[in-house]
Amino acid sequence: MTSPAAVSARQQGTPPARLPGVALLVAVLVALPLAAAVGQAAAAPVVSDPGPVVRWGVLYARVVHDVAASATVGLLLFAAFIVPETTRTHRRATATRLAGLAAALWALAAVVGVVLGMADFIGIPVSDPAFGQQLTTFVWKFVAFRVQLIAAGVAATIAVVALLTTRRTVVAWLSVLAVGGVLPLALAGHAAGATDHSTAVNALAVHLVAVTVWVGGVLALAALRPLLSGPDLAASAGRFSMLAGWCYAAVAMSGLQSAVLRVGTWGDLTTRYGALVVVKTLALVLLGAAGWWHRRHLLDRLGGNTPGRAFTRLLVAELAVMGVAIGTAVAMARSAPPVSDAPLPAASPAFVLTGYPAPPPLTSTSWLTTWTTEWLWVALAALAVGLYVAGVVRLRRRGDAWPLHRVLVWVLGWAVFVYAVCGAPGVYGRVLFSMHMAMHMVVAMLVPLLLVPAAPVLLALRALPARPDRTWGPREVILQVVHSRVFRAFANPVVAAALFFFSLAIFYYSPLFELALRTHTGHVLMLLHFLGTGYLFVWVLIGIDPGPRKWPPLMLLVILFATMSFHAFFGVVMTGSTTVLAPDFFEVVKIPWMTDVLGDQRKAGAIAWGIGEAPTVLLTLMVAIAWVRSDRAETSRKDRQADRDGDAELAAYNAHLQELRRRTEGRG
Repeated sequence: MTSPAAVSARQQGTPPARLPGVALLVAVLVALPLAAAVGQAAAAPVVSDPGPVVRWGVLYARVVHDVAASATVGLLLFAAFIVPETTRTHRRATATRLAGLAAALWALAAVVGVVLGMADFIGIPVSDPAFGQQLTTFVWKFVAFRVQLIAAGVAATIAVVALLTTRRTVVAWLSVLAVGGVLPLALAGHAAGATDHSTAVNALAVHLVAVTVWVGGVLALAALRPLLSGPDLAASAGRFSMLAGWCYAAVAMSGLQSAVLRVGTWGDLTTRYGALVVVKTLALVLLGAAGWWHRRHLLDRLGGNTPGRAFTRLLVAELAVMGVAIGTAVAMARSAPPVSDAPLPAASPAFVLTGYPAPPPLTSTSWLTTWTTEWLWVALAALAVGLYVAGVVRLRRRGDAWPLHRVLVWVLGWAVFVYAVCGAPGVYGRVLFSMHMAMHMVVAMLVPLLLVPAAPVLLALRALPARPDRTWGPREVILQVVHSRVFRAFANPVVAAALFFFSLAIFYYSPLFELALRTHTGHVLMLLHFLGTGYLFVWVLIGIDPGPRKWPPLMLLVILFATMSFHAFFGVVMTGSTTVLAPDFFEVVKIPWMTDVLGDQRKAGAIAWGIGEAPTVLLTLMVAIAWVRSDRAETSRKDRQADRDGDAELAAYNAHLQELRRRTEGRG
């Protein structure tokens, strides 16, 4: 039986839904050989040629991988957050099932890419009898293949779950998992060997996620187009248009950053790699122009009875340009950039271990003059501040007030965070235990003390509009999270305190500490963990955002004092330590002006004990102040209630006492 949406689409003369997919396929098939020829991506090596089947198969396997991953992410995002759903439609189920099929293709393409990539790496055909043993022995030892196998596992998991259930909550978590499955790929390719390793990896990670969401969203919109018409089509296109705008900005900025690192100078644009960069840039400009035209001239017309041909033509054109960009990007990944990936010949041990040069001796002025811009954290802070201010402006424009001091502490909190990771604590913290501990204490204890009172969740709930069609927009997602059973479990003060303290001890007395010092991924996860556990601990004590019901202030003070005791014990133990933690790092990095590694570690214990306790004392005062305010509010509430009912509660209590007295006298 033909659906009403399909009948409406035929009546409006909409081209078949397969046209956008055909446009993408044709564009990739045409663009990839040209880009590969320009960048010599499939050129035969002088020694150990695995054959043209392997060399070209690697390229096309990566194309299928990227398109399938994008389709998986886009379909899951549409199913969970974008496409309207009613009791008479099955759009979420359709999108989820299609995402499952795309994820299966993603997993298969990843495995094929690993097999062909290994053959290309060792320079022998897949049909060679020795290839199987080489593959099983060495494939997991190389990062580039390891991350692809991880992505294949993620994709296979998504495929199985998506084909078993279409519940919105599960689909939402699958979309998060799918985006997470793309991130490890940033550890492979040119970014992994760049001189500015952390910046290159961060830029590539942002670029991959933004491109995947953007391309996947267009594919999902094209796939679901026959099921959408009128207001539902307008709502879906409008929501994705907003998301695509953010993706476009992220792609442009991260792409520019990557190009600066990989190309170097304007003259390098005349090289083979530079020509591919120019092609990608032109594609980005064309896509930006198409998006502007869509928002300016077409988006407002989709809710009426206007023909849908223009919209479908736009989808076809966008996917064609995206196909050219995908083909070019795949060729770029296997082309030699002008800036070499080879490590510096005279690199210091500090640079080899951390990717950063050894800092000069630490002086009193270093706290003000030392700086290394970590673009990931600067961008995160700028985004957090920008969104917060935008929310305040939206409230003010509709006549609602928002306290100025909350804005100030929010901005100050992120400024302190940026200083901690980009200033002296972050720079010297990569090679000195004491400075690393100072950065830890600032990020985990001081920054949350500033961010939590700003009440960002409350602001978001007041500023973000509610969706009328019962889909999950940003406001609905926040409500789902803060009222979920998982958050209720983590927001238990005992659990939050345990996470805050025990993760601190486990981190430093386990290999995780050295992993965070040696690897960029470990360092990023460490900072996110510090900030997250610190924010959660402070929130359960003094947070005013909506969430699980708060415990009585007396119980919170007991938990806080217990945490302070454990924290002080940790500092004392480290101050009296006799063995070096992470010795394979600190005894190898060999900073010339740091000769007493154990002494610096003991200094770190003193910092954890001394500096860490100061924010805790302030937190104690804030809990006590909140206790006093709570008592005053409760007293005021009872006074108002007494004024309304003539103090009925007191009268009832007195009557109860009189009744008890009569019963006592009667028994006497």
